Amino acid sequence: MRRGVKHSVMPRRALAEGRDRPPMLENRGGKLRLDMNENLLGCSPKARTALRRLNAETLTMYPEKETAIARLAPWFGVRADEMLVVGGIDEGLRLIADAYIESGRSVVLVEPTFPMYRFHAEQRDAKIRTLRYDREMRFPLREVLRVLSTGPSVFFLANPNNPTGNLLDARTLGTILNAAARTLVVVDEAYFEFSGVTMLPQIRRRRNLAVTRTFSKATGLAGLRVGCIFAHRDVATILKRAQAPFPVGTAALVAAEAALKDRAFVRRAVQTIRQGRATLERGLSRLGVRVFPSAANFVLVDFGERGPAITDALERRGILVRDQGSSFERPGFVRITVGTAKQIRRFLAVLETIL
Repeated sequence: MRRGVKHSVMPRRALAEGRDRPPMLENRGGKLRLDMNENLLGCSPKARTALRRLNAETLTMYPEKETAIARLAPWFGVRADEMLVVGGIDEGLRLIADAYIESGRSVVLVEPTFPMYRFHAEQRDAKIRTLRYDREMRFPLREVLRVLSTGPSVFFLANPNNPTGNLLDARTLGTILNAAARTLVVVDEAYFEFSGVTMLPQIRRRRNLAVTRTFSKATGLAGLRVGCIFAHRDVATILKRAQAPFPVGTAALVAAEAALKDRAFVRRAVQTIRQGRATLERGLSRLGVRVFPSAANFVLVDFGERGPAITDALERRGILVRDQGSSFERPGFVRITVGTAKQIRRFLAVLETIL
């Protein structure tokens, strides 16, 4: 990857001296996609129906964001002034970084974790303070509390974490927030529906907390790119000052509202994925593969030195999984999305022939 690209005009140093990001894998259609933590059960039929009802007049108008928020907020039990809609969690993180990360200030990460946290911190020349999960994927709570006592700007925390799948309980999260008096703690709840643990009720009394949610996982709307940020209204006010006027398209807002109303679909999807996760874990263990406990819609496994070869062999057979060797600084770690019962059976059968 290139570094130090020369320019006739000067971009920000972090971009001029940074690395090119590898493109995301495309041409995935027709393959068994166990690599991106998508909802392989699909999306709500009510969301598809709502999209079909969009007419020419609606599509020629700019999106009415505030009207949509007023309708969406009650579904989450928050007020409209405590909520923002964003173009997926990726853009929500960009907005938080724009509002709260200045050059030279500290950002705390516990890695391996969602790589976009580091990406946005690096784009703003932040000083990144990195802690790590241990070999058993245990969270380094004591070290985190020590670092937070120094007053970094932002602490990004996925719960459940991606790619490890581990979950912190509400009590532990409360301890972290108590220690982070001068830090914005961003609790990314992309996989909340599968874990059931949330800090959303805490936003009204904690001015150092922001919670992010997405419609890409349980509700199956990854292609529309829509998510939410929830925070105390003082924090939300700052974020809104940094946000563009039309951050999410009309189609995404319409589908998101319809998906929220279809609670029966979400319940069925979550139940199916939880059952599938247990089946996948049992099947992998039967094959002698080490599986780490997960509270999300994926599992992390350790194939050892054969990991890259196994990943390649699966891909040749039309099955995509996510190689996480670079995240753990050694080969072998692979993240596998939980699919349908039929997809799990197919994956385990193919894996058995490879092993």
